[in-house]
Amino acid sequence: MSEAEGAGDQELARDLGFLEAYTIGLGTMIGAGIFVLPSIAADQAGPASMVSFAIGGIVSLLAALSLSELATGMPRAGGSYYYVNRALGPFFGSIVGWGMWGGLMFASAFYMLGFGRYLTFFLPMGATGVAIAALVMAAILTLVNYVGVKETGALQNVIVIALVGIIIVFIAFGLLNYDAATMGEFNPFGWAQVAATAGTIYVTFIGFEVIATSAEEIKNPSRNLPLSMLAAVVTPTLMYVLVMFVSTGTISRDLLINSRIPVAEVAAVFSDISLAGFNVGAAAMVVGAVLATVSSANASILSAARVNFAMGRDRILTNWLNQVHSKFRTPYRAILATGGVILLLIALNVEIGTLAEVASFSYLVTYALVHVAVVVMRRADPSDYDPAFRIPDPLYPVVPVLGLLACVAILFQMDLVVQVIGVVIVGVGIAWYALYARSRSRTEGLMGEAISPEPATVPDGRGTYRVVVPVSNPVTESDLLRLAAASAHANEDGNAELVAVNVIEVPQQTSLSQDLAFEEERVQAQSDLLEQAREVAGGLEVGIRTRAVVGRSAARAILDIVEDEAADQVLLGWTGKRSRREHVLGSTIDPVVSRAPCDVTLVKLGPEGSRGEGDIAALAGQGPHAPVAARRAHEFADAADGTLTLLNAQVRDDAEDEGEGEDDYHAAGMETVESVAEAAGLESDDYEAEVVPATDLETDLLAALERFDTVCVGATRTGTVSQALFGSLPETVGSEVEGTVAIARGPEDSPRSVREALVERLQP
Repeated sequence: MSEAEGAGDQELARDLGFLEAYTIGLGTMIGAGIFVLPSIAADQAGPASMVSFAIGGIVSLLAALSLSELATGMPRAGGSYYYVNRALGPFFGSIVGWGMWGGLMFASAFYMLGFGRYLTFFLPMGATGVAIAALVMAAILTLVNYVGVKETGALQNVIVIALVGIIIVFIAFGLLNYDAATMGEFNPFGWAQVAATAGTIYVTFIGFEVIATSAEEIKNPSRNLPLSMLAAVVTPTLMYVLVMFVSTGTISRDLLINSRIPVAEVAAVFSDISLAGFNVGAAAMVVGAVLATVSSANASILSAARVNFAMGRDRILTNWLNQVHSKFRTPYRAILATGGVILLLIALNVEIGTLAEVASFSYLVTYALVHVAVVVMRRADPSDYDPAFRIPDPLYPVVPVLGLLACVAILFQMDLVVQVIGVVIVGVGIAWYALYARSRSRTEGLMGEAISPEPATVPDGRGTYRVVVPVSNPVTESDLLRLAAASAHANEDGNAELVAVNVIEVPQQTSLSQDLAFEEERVQAQSDLLEQAREVAGGLEVGIRTRAVVGRSAARAILDIVEDEAADQVLLGWTGKRSRREHVLGSTIDPVVSRAPCDVTLVKLGPEGSRGEGDIAALAGQGPHAPVAARRAHEFADAADGTLTLLNAQVRDDAEDEGEGEDDYHAAGMETVESVAEAAGLESDDYEAEVVPATDLETDLLAALERFDTVCVGATRTGTVSQALFGSLPETVGSEVEGTVAIARGPEDSPRSVREALVERLQP
């Protein structure tokens, strides 16, 4: 999760299994690449172009390994853009974001021209007719995505399965009709041209990136994400190599390179059945090509919208593009912008090979930076990066280094015009960062931590003592923030920071992004609440950041933020009572109290004037967290210039002999008070001591606390299931005392804080 000032991070529902993710990737890769590129590849490298496809597969396999680690460590919408932005910062994030968006648009235009070419099998037409057909279908797909036709996802799966079957049959018949003499010289133009051709055909391998852009929606991503990406690379690589082998060994090179519908021409050779005047084998391949190019373009438009979504979430791209349509609930502006550029590229009559190469260029730049990102994340080792899949040690850092070098080598082999267009796209990303994203982006890269193991200097506004404050009620948040600020100031002499958090909970049945779209009032209320928090903090002379979160569980979200922020304390508001349902099923704060690896302070606010002000008491008992309560009470008293009393209750053995042993009871109580004060780091002039003789602990203690405005008590829970949230006595105090009550605990069993662990990890 990352911080937010407004509506905050948005998370997508996980409803894609292995098959869905696999077919999403495969559907993009088994498209125009396998149906259109054989003629272009054969023209550039002859039969050796099958090696070009193998090179593309190997480069993609290396990228898929790096992407799998990054995606299981950070399964978020946006894919490569998100990982690069997180690891290398918004400068490179802007380059990759614009590059991916541009690459998908060039690829979609390429697919649509492939669609138009294959349509000529049934409707003979020239180049103008092909362009018109491509424009019409591109407009239809844009409209389909605009209105959000839900059935396209299921249709995609059917199309991909059908395509795989068609291609397997094509390869089988092709191998039976293979003629080595037809192939001729295997490598007529040299290996340099084979490498250059790898750049031309690389557009066919961008499909597995579509899986990464959907990482936040994949079930069990630690297993399904790497498996689906690796399978989506290996499957088409084998198919491409075999299709080129069959194509160059079935028809002559001249016929192949001059064909608009190469695989159909090949299929016609080993099919002598005609129906309605059309060769059945060729017609089957044409139908497959039409379906494949359409599904590829559709998947690319969907991916482009997701990249826009992720860039908008990080404020690298204006969220104006991501606005959801009031009726269709789709990001219609992003879809229209993407569709508009695709139509423009087709209308400008850009050469189909150039479209493919520019798309390849954009993704090769992206994957080069992905390899750098995995090295940075490994070396920086942030607390929120724990990938379920890691590149095996014998292959690390060999995989990212080889992958980076391979991508760069192919880029330098590409045509000059393609390199110029690609550099222009990169330049747009750089210019956009400088003019727009630099001042708005919420992320910082981890390159500093990767380069040097020394802890990074804390930037302005980020304190060394950090208190997380969940807020949900505008009436109470100012007092909660004031108490948190008092605690933070006391610990770091002003170098402190608050992190105000608000969580919108969404039921399991609803997609998180869907809920945000429909619940605009809740999102606005969240934004207003956090804006108020910033205003309150301005008067407290303490740094503050706000984080707006949308998730299934408020408790889980708070715990994630506590760990992510390496918080020293989390301070939560409390009503002072627990319903019967909460006692049985637990409340939102139960998991935070039991699992937060830092100090926890639970505050029930009393009437005005009693909220950490006036006369303040801390119960000084034998409990392990009594010193934490005393320290918290002193922090409140010091900030409000109030008086602090450390109060100990001594239970009498015999209620009738009130005068007997009075000195002994008092001495024992004072000894406990002094012990608690010492453990809390308090000096004798910081507090007043009071010992309360009691015959009934709860009754007499509550009576003694009536005169205090604020009471702090340490948690006493021992972990027994029958015990309540913090222990029976603290909860009784919280329920019965009319003033403000703060219940506090420190880290149980004194484990290392998250911050200590991170600092230790970053030290040489």
